[in-house]
Amino acid sequence: MITRRQAGLALGAAALLTRAGSAAAQAPAAPPAAPVNPSFHRFRIGGFTATTVFDGIGRLPTLEGLVVNAPLESVRGTLAESFLPTDHYITPYTLTVVQTPRHTVLFDAGTGGQLAPTAGQAASNLRAAGIDPARIDIVALTHVHGDHITGLTTAEGQKSFPNAEIVIPDMEWRYWSDESNAASAPQRQKPNFANLKRRLAPYGDRIRRVQEGQEATAGIRAVMTPGHTPGHTSWHVADGDAQFLILGDVTHRPELFVRRPGLHAMYDFDPAAAEVTRRHVLDRCAADRVRVTGYHFPFPANGFIARDGEGFRFVPADWTA
Repeated sequence: MITRRQAGLALGAAALLTRAGSAAAQAPAAPPAAPVNPSFHRFRIGGFTATTVFDGIGRLPTLEGLVVNAPLESVRGTLAESFLPTDHYITPYTLTVVQTPRHTVLFDAGTGGQLAPTAGQAASNLRAAGIDPARIDIVALTHVHGDHITGLTTAEGQKSFPNAEIVIPDMEWRYWSDESNAASAPQRQKPNFANLKRRLAPYGDRIRRVQEGQEATAGIRAVMTPGHTPGHTSWHVADGDAQFLILGDVTHRPELFVRRPGLHAMYDFDPAAAEVTRRHVLDRCAADRVRVTGYHFPFPANGFIARDGEGFRFVPADWTA
């Protein structure tokens, strides 16, 4: 039997809980913890192991000038098709490592934390993937733009990869190491001359130049893909029947420049030559069903190229396959 006193205590407790619940509802909610996203992605190329490694992003605050041969509204429309922002442009930076039985090869070196404040994560993400930068013995470059080679050294000028040999396309080396070319180079390309000299200086005689068809190591050969820069080079990786093409900057974001290969990016040294190269390479990748990665592809930047109307589209690889 419940007494009047017990009933009164119960009603008082209920009122207290109601007031506490009301106060809790009015209190600001704690901010959710930042999501932890994967920073590397690993897959096989025959007997080789490939790992894509996220370095972060760059951000253009406007789309003005990004494409030099199409109306701004057309560019916005193409980006909207892929649910991307239409008032600014995000540039992902993704490096690739290929481990063969003999070598650990890094393709391009990232930003080194010295360019955009939202980039520079490659060193920590390499370690997260179990890849010690000191164990990388070859760094194969696609070209010498700052977002691809600044990470060769620290801000203090020390080697980021102390035991690596730098493999650079011969045409790329010859153009950018000749300062007499600076006067006729496009304005936004001029800083590459001094930056190349600065980033390669600590490596001394540990620099090797390669031409079309030559190998960085067994199973990894240079494929000339000029236009984005005079000596831009992609890298073909093959083991057995498995093929993988590291495109570099043959195309910038695929949602724009794979979908519409005729668009000319402000980043290209020779936009017309870059378009010819891009169409040829994308056509071959689609026809031969070659796995690809691109430096500015959305992470994990692993997939294939398919024909789509007058253009192409990037098809991400199945993570579970």
